[in-house]
Amino acid sequence: MSEINTSLSAISTSGHVCPCCQSSRTRIKNYGKKTGGTVGAVAGVAAGTASLIGGAEVGASIGAAGGPLGIALGTLAGALIGGLVGGATGCSVGVKLGQVVDDRILDNYECKDCGYHFSAQTQ
Repeated sequence: MSEINTSLSAISTSGHVCPCCQSSRTRIKNYGKKTGGTVGAVAGVAAGTASLIGGAEVGASIGAAGGPLGIALGTLAGALIGGLVGGATGCSVGVKLGQVVDDRILDNYECKDCGYHFSAQTQ
């Protein structure tokens, strides 16, 4: 069983070959994608929170049928949904922008054998 695990660990997960030593044991770093997703999510939550009043008003009007408790819950739900939707949208945009940075600017791949860092365009 250990022979199978050893042979599987030698297989490249990125599908790229190192231009320095021709090894197929490479990995994708994706620093731009991870950073872009985090920054985008934070910015999206901030934008969603900035529109908190609009979401709270919509939630309050929907919850008005339930009386004072419905208004309170509707306001809270509207504000939360605004923040969540903003965060998800920002994260998605950030990940796409980070992927472009990874692909075009950063050396996104690393060879596990020789430690060389390279981009997909180097090949």
